[in-house]
Amino acid sequence: MTAPIAIKSIACIGAGYVGGPTMAVIAQKCPGIKVTVVDMNEQRIAAWNDPNLDNLPIYEPGLKEVVAEARGRNLFFSTDVEDAIDAAEMVFISVNTPTKTYGIGKGMAADLKYVELCARQIARVAKSDKIVVEKSTLPVRTAQSIRTILNAEGKDLNFQVLSNPEFLAEGTAVQDLHKPDRVLIGGGQDEAGQRALNALADIYAGWVDRDRILTTNVWSSELSKLTANAFLAQRVSSINAISALCEKSGADVDEIARAIGMDSRIGPKFLKSSVGFGGSCFQKDILNLVYIAQSYGLTEVADYWEQVIKMNDYQKRRFAENIVQKLFNTVSGKKIAMLGWAFKKDTNDTRESAAIYVADYLLNEQAELWVYDPKVKAEQIYADLDYLNTRSEDENRRLVKVVNDPYEAMDDAHAVAVLTEWDEFKTYDWQKVFEGMKKPAFVFDGRNVSNGRMLGTIGFHYQGIGK
Repeated sequence: MTAPIAIKSIACIGAGYVGGPTMAVIAQKCPGIKVTVVDMNEQRIAAWNDPNLDNLPIYEPGLKEVVAEARGRNLFFSTDVEDAIDAAEMVFISVNTPTKTYGIGKGMAADLKYVELCARQIARVAKSDKIVVEKSTLPVRTAQSIRTILNAEGKDLNFQVLSNPEFLAEGTAVQDLHKPDRVLIGGGQDEAGQRALNALADIYAGWVDRDRILTTNVWSSELSKLTANAFLAQRVSSINAISALCEKSGADVDEIARAIGMDSRIGPKFLKSSVGFGGSCFQKDILNLVYIAQSYGLTEVADYWEQVIKMNDYQKRRFAENIVQKLFNTVSGKKIAMLGWAFKKDTNDTRESAAIYVADYLLNEQAELWVYDPKVKAEQIYADLDYLNTRSEDENRRLVKVVNDPYEAMDDAHAVAVLTEWDEFKTYDWQKVFEGMKKPAFVFDGRNVSNGRMLGTIGFHYQGIGK
């Protein structure tokens, strides 16, 4: 029997929301392995190396403590991609795979240009055998493309390609890495593939129980990630569909969620109705699943999953339309405070955040928006709006004011819209807020975080989701 591979050096290409925290925890838990995270973005790498850990480019509870323990010991951040690849026995690809904005599959298929560039760079630089690990969320059969590129250089090297999708929830990423539900690794079914697979499994086994490390073929691993996110997003869209019915019928969506969540076949998770799901994964992965189904001629399968996206878009639009309707069918020139811009609490990630689309709708109605989020910087908020290309950058800056004080955002406002479930929003002096607002004063709670009865007693016109 061939001796197992003991990995001593890892490189990770991509220092974003997945690569940074994942590698930090691997370095923390495996002090004998040198872990180097590389990225072309000099500003991002400088932030990862900042002596002040409050300046890390990603906000995740517990992350700065992990980085503090491992950075400089066996965890390094660098812009020297080629040097890191050359020195590593195992290379993780953790780059962005956005939805294509051009060509075939526009608006649905994953854009794999960054993954391909990584594969070409690894093939060009490598002087020794490498295990290449897909960490980015990728469509099924991408590993075959990566292997083809790696072998195309004609070098007499052995490249093994593994799929190791992440199942991190932003806001609890460090906790998810420390105590994962499962670690999924897909690899080749031949002896070399299994050796590579076991080498990665041995790394995780440093702190994860073996019975939580699942091994599959590569294709099952790739498709499992898309399927997991699709199922979770489907639950959110399902409860949001019921929330619209609740508002018309007098039912309460939170009571319904509690009632069905106690059914052991259903369970309570991902039944929290809101203004819509966001983040980097759900929409992108479902659109990818839709595209894959279409490419195989599975029209009914594609239509089924596409409806999950349509319901999410409907929920965001419905929330914004309700604000306009309740404010006497016009928000033109009216100050509206938006509490929260991140797509969920305990993260500074804004990708596909419902707040972006609600803001865009209200800006089309000529509202004046004052935005407060405890972790998202003003330049990110403006960048998110500029990316939509709905109006000029100057217009976005004229109509949207980003402030560091929530009371300033709400003072003299016609309405408050809660878009993220930050815990601090529950602790505000709402009596003081009410006294400073225009009357009638409205609160539109897109996350059902407020005590609607208490706000009603103060004098607010309160509208929660599914209430």
